[in-house]
Amino acid sequence: MDDLDHRNLGVQLKLWHLQEDAPGMVFWHPRGYAVYRVLEDYLRRKMCRAGYAEVRTPQLLPREFWGRSGHWDKFGEHMFRIDDGELAMALKPMSCPCHVQIFNKGLRSWRELPIRYAEFGACHRNEPSGSLHGIMRTRAFEQDDAHVFCREQDVEGEVARFIALLDEVYCDLGFPDYEVALATRPAVRAGDDATWDWSEAKLGDAARRCGLAPQINPGEGAFYGPKLEFALRDRLGRSWQCGTVQLDGVLPQRLEASYVAPDGSRARPLMIHHAIFGSLSRMIAILLEHHGGVLPFWLSPDQVAVAPISKDQAGYGADVLAAFADAGIRAVAYDGADTLSRRIVAAHEMAVPVMAIVGGREMRDGRVNLREREGSQADVPLAEAVSRLQARARPGALVAQALSPADAGS
Repeated sequence: MDDLDHRNLGVQLKLWHLQEDAPGMVFWHPRGYAVYRVLEDYLRRKMCRAGYAEVRTPQLLPREFWGRSGHWDKFGEHMFRIDDGELAMALKPMSCPCHVQIFNKGLRSWRELPIRYAEFGACHRNEPSGSLHGIMRTRAFEQDDAHVFCREQDVEGEVARFIALLDEVYCDLGFPDYEVALATRPAVRAGDDATWDWSEAKLGDAARRCGLAPQINPGEGAFYGPKLEFALRDRLGRSWQCGTVQLDGVLPQRLEASYVAPDGSRARPLMIHHAIFGSLSRMIAILLEHHGGVLPFWLSPDQVAVAPISKDQAGYGADVLAAFADAGIRAVAYDGADTLSRRIVAAHEMAVPVMAIVGGREMRDGRVNLREREGSQADVPLAEAVSRLQARARPGALVAQALSPADAGS
């Protein structure tokens, strides 16, 4: 492994660990879980504004449930099972059948559609040990699962809405350019050719409506429907397939989802499956490698290291730390017995983007000295330091600097 491999970076930056007696399971440390929660909360806000209602569904469900959905036949060998002779259960490998259960509670009207559910669903898949790779490929992971129940006339618009949301998120993460492919019908599939023809055409039309020109991945669709696959390209030129949007008429039929149509009859909804990250842990690994371990300010686990020059400024350092924390800035104290230069090196090793140095003059005048990783610095009032760092903490602020050119070296 090289120094910029996420497996090395995770240990070096004290983000998580893996251990041999729990293969494919991630132990998130405080700094790593801070990044995890920032990403999760960021996407949660996006999904809420886009009209999705967040839900939570069980981890463990009867084998018969997965049989009705078709997942037992398709994925059964990769599902973790519990069978004591009287009770046969399995951990969920995905959340889609569970969301159908929520849709099925109560009589649905066509006037309610589209209905959009989102879940940060904890999933388990018994992946072969040889396929495990750091936190990119694990056996326990969290997906940003989302499902839309809609009518045929809603499909193109809903897919286009999702693509616009995905584009916004990827730009915020520093991936303005991505590739898209249309994965078409596999040899073993559910549904007739006419349905597949219509579904593939709808996904392609929605992509083109958003200005995309998907390449064709023949035979790579899911067993229940075609999908659009979105791949990020990192700074090393590597491609990472992350987001997907899939069109499904099979699962609503198998699980007997229905709504009351305008003429009073019962009709089947279509189901759109989609994810932007795919796996949160995998996205974190991609971001770490893409940014060489130095995450953008808004994603950094510790955004500011507050360092009093001596113990005489410890009290003021605590006030500075509290002011940053009250403003929602993730600040940490570097106030140990080591020299200031050693504490600066320690913060640099942890990829903390900004140091807030406080000495006697800063304490007397209510100021802080902000120092960037690359060496530029500015001596500013504490209130101004807070407002500058708050501006940098906005998602997507990838290149914003705390210092203006006039400040550099002040």
